[in-house]
Amino acid sequence: MATDIVAQLADSLAKTGVQDGELSYKGQGRKLDDAQSAEEIVKDIQEFEGLQALRMEGNTIGVEAAQAIAKALETKSELKRCYWSDMFTGRLRPEIPPALNSLGDALMLAGARLTVLDLSDNAFGPDGVRGIEKLLKSTACFTLQELRLNNCGMGIGGGKILAASLIKCHKQSCENNTPLNLKVFVAGRNRLENDGATALAQAFQLMGSLEEVHMPQNGINHAGVTALASAMQQNPGLRILNLNDNTFTEKGAIAMAQALKHLNNIQVINFGDCLVRPEGAKAIAETVSEGLPILKELNLSYGEISADAALAVVQALKNKDKLEKLDLNGNCLGEDGCKAVKDMIEGVNMVNLLGSLSDDEGEPEDDEDEDEEDNDEDDDDEEEEDVDEEEIEEEEEEEEEEESGSNKVKLSTPVSAPRPPDVSSFLSFPSPDKLLKLGAKRALLVQQQVDVTDARKTAEAFLKIASVYKEENNDVKNAVLDTIDTLLRKAFSTPSFQGYSFVSILLVLLGLIKSEDKIKPVLVVPGHLYALEHVVRQDYFPKENVAVLEAFMSRSNKSLESCGNARNGLQSTLQRVQSQS
Repeated sequence: MATDIVAQLADSLAKTGVQDGELSYKGQGRKLDDAQSAEEIVKDIQEFEGLQALRMEGNTIGVEAAQAIAKALETKSELKRCYWSDMFTGRLRPEIPPALNSLGDALMLAGARLTVLDLSDNAFGPDGVRGIEKLLKSTACFTLQELRLNNCGMGIGGGKILAASLIKCHKQSCENNTPLNLKVFVAGRNRLENDGATALAQAFQLMGSLEEVHMPQNGINHAGVTALASAMQQNPGLRILNLNDNTFTEKGAIAMAQALKHLNNIQVINFGDCLVRPEGAKAIAETVSEGLPILKELNLSYGEISADAALAVVQALKNKDKLEKLDLNGNCLGEDGCKAVKDMIEGVNMVNLLGSLSDDEGEPEDDEDEDEEDNDEDDDDEEEEDVDEEEIEEEEEEEEEEESGSNKVKLSTPVSAPRPPDVSSFLSFPSPDKLLKLGAKRALLVQQQVDVTDARKTAEAFLKIASVYKEENNDVKNAVLDTIDTLLRKAFSTPSFQGYSFVSILLVLLGLIKSEDKIKPVLVVPGHLYALEHVVRQDYFPKENVAVLEAFMSRSNKSLESCGNARNGLQSTLQRVQSQS
C-alpha cells in the first residue's frame, strides 16, 4: 500500500514538475475551459506549501478556469514568479482581460511579492494590458525584477498604459520606501512605434535600475530611438540592449551612441537590421573606442554600413579583450571592403569573433536613394512647417489690411520681413513691461518667433516667458499665461514635436536632472512653477507626462528651495491631475 502511494506521488511529481517551490504545467497543452477542468490544478495549488513559482506556459485557460485557479492562489503569499506565457491560445480576445484581472486580484489579495511576471506570447493587445494594469500598480509588483511581455500585440495604446502603470508603481513604491527595482524588460514584437516607445522611455528614466532591455521589431524610428537613448543613460547598470529591427537611421544611431557613453557596464549591443548607416556606425565606433570596457557582443548587421564605417568599428574594437562576437553581415562593404575588414580583423587577432559576411549587399551604386530615404523622414515635418508658414503669412496679410485703414490698401512691408525686434528683445532679456508692450497680439508674435519643432528652444522660451510671471499683477499674469498657452498648444499639436524631450529638457533646465549635453540650469523663480502649474491643467498637455513631473518635483532639490509656496501648489495640482486621469 505504501509502495502504491509513493508511486502515485512520484507520478504526480513527474507530471507537474514540482521542484524548489515551483509547480509546473509547462507545455502540457491542457484546455481549461471551466472550473471542473481546472480541478486538478486547483487542488495541487491548494496543497502546495510554500509555493514560490507557478508555470502555466503552453496551456489554454478560459475565464471560469482562471477564476478557479485565482481562488486557489488567494492564500499563496510566498508566490514570487509567474511564468504565464502562451496561456490563452485559441481564446477570444475579450476573454483574456477578465481572466488576467482574476489572477491579478488573487495575487494582490494573497499579499504576494512578485519578482518575475512573464506574459509573453499572449496576443491580448491593449485590452490585455488593462487586464494587468491594476496588478502592475499594486504592492505585489513593488518587488518586480523581470517583466516579460514579448509578442503580445500591445500596440501604441498598450505601451502607453504599461508605461503609466510602471510610473505609478515606481511612485508608490518610493513612497513606501521600497522603490521599484526592475532589472529585465522584454517587449519585442509589440508594434509600440514611436509613441509607445517614448511613453516607456519616461518610465525607464525614472526607474534607473534596468540591466536588460529587449525591444526588437517594434516599428520605432529615430524619434522613439532618441527618447529611448535619453532614458537608457539614466540606467548605468544596463548590460544588454536589444533594439534589433527598428529604424534608427543616422539620427537615432548618433543619439544612441551618445547614450552608450554613459553605459560602461554594457556587454551586449544588438542594433542589427536597424539601418544605422555609415555616420551612425562611425558614431557608435567612436563611443566603443572611448569606453565600454566589458563589451562582449556587437551586432550592426543589415544597417547599410559602408566599408570605411565598418573598418572604423573594427578599429574601435581592437583593445576589447572581453569581445566574443562581432556581426557586420548584410551591409554594403563590397568585395574589397569585406577583404579589408577581414584583413584588419586578422591583424588584431579577432578572426574567430567576426561572423559571416556572406550576405553583404555590395558597394552602393550611388547615394541618391539614401538621400531620398533621409529626406522622407523629415517630409512630415517640412509639410507641417510649410502649412505653418502659410498660416502666418495669411495672418500677417490680414493684420496689414486692418492697419492700412478702410481703403484696404496693403502696406508695403513684405510678409517675409523680419519679426518685430521687440519680440527678440523680450526673449533675450525678459521683463513684464516688455511683454505688455508687445500688445494684444503678443501671444501670436512670440509663438511665431519660437521654433516649436525644437523641444529645447520651446522649453527655453517657456521658462523665459514664465520668469516674468507676477501673481499679484493680473495684467502681467494673464499676458504670461496667454502667451504660454499659445506657444505650447502650437508645439504639442505639431506632429514632429517631441513632448517627452520637452519635459526632459525642462527638468534639466530646472536643475532636477543632469544632462549629458551639459545644459546649464536656469535660476528657478516662483513664476516658473506657477506657470507650470497652469500648463499641466490644460488639455494640450499630455497627461502621461504629469506623473514624470510629479515624481521629480516630489524629490528634495536645492534648486526649488526658494519657491516654497509655488512648489507646494504645483505638487498638489500634479497629484490632483494624476488622480483624475
